[in-house]
Amino acid sequence: MHVAEQGEGPLVLLLHGFPDSWYAWRHLFQPLADAGYRVVAPDQRGYGGTDAPPDIADYSILHLVGDVVALIHALGEKSAVVVGHDWGGPVAWHTALLRPELVRGVAGLSVPPTQRGAVPTLTSVREHFGPDFYQIYFQEPGRADAELNADLRNSFRRVMAGLASPIAGEGFLASTRQVDQLPSWLTEDDIEEYARQYGRNGFTGPLNWYRNMDRNWALTAPWQDALITPPALFITGGDDVVRTFYPPDFIEQLPQLVPDLRGVVDLPGCDHWIPEERPAEVAEALITFLATLDR
Repeated sequence: MHVAEQGEGPLVLLLHGFPDSWYAWRHLFQPLADAGYRVVAPDQRGYGGTDAPPDIADYSILHLVGDVVALIHALGEKSAVVVGHDWGGPVAWHTALLRPELVRGVAGLSVPPTQRGAVPTLTSVREHFGPDFYQIYFQEPGRADAELNADLRNSFRRVMAGLASPIAGEGFLASTRQVDQLPSWLTEDDIEEYARQYGRNGFTGPLNWYRNMDRNWALTAPWQDALITPPALFITGGDDVVRTFYPPDFIEQLPQLVPDLRGVVDLPGCDHWIPEERPAEVAEALITFLATLDR
């Protein structure tokens, strides 16, 4: 497992999402380290500089939580605050759910915790969003892999700067816009760095996370209706397309699943890439939350 690290003090793990890497957190290292924390951001399983097992089944939520547990131990720590963005959110929430004794606090960006559904996840996805939803498109091994691996720079440019719709009937990149000018928070050097990092493993490992959605539903049956008990924080972007995946009152419902929810930060005008678009506000929110854990 490849990790980036800075600072000394209580451990804060930063877990990236799709299609990202440790690099998504590049603006958060200095402020969190300055605030007195040991900040560690891994490339998660299948991403960047971390190993990418060939078997799809090796990317289940239990494997991903197991990686976090092993990382905490490998770093010589007994506990951590676990922060996740996008797919890193479910990993963070499930680490807090399955191993609460290791989690001093948990924060999710973009993706909230959710109740385990009554039917397999992909059945629900098809029912609510239709057969052209991007998560359905990702299920066929090799298909989205070939599309996204064909031109890594173009893939990152379109996905990170031109994400427009979750519908991918003719391919995932068809749901994005071609952009001539990058947004202020993203540079050509950033695109180049993401492409360089994905040059090692490509997109297959990251896409295999999606190919375990029904397996994750089956594996987590023992935790049906269980609560996430560690102190928690949720950060969302006002313009994040992911918000449309959940009921309009999903924020109001969070305390039913996370009883020690200590804050919700709603960033107006912020899209999906929260740690990169609004790093100063994310750092402030996290530092404020972290301070409550020591009281």
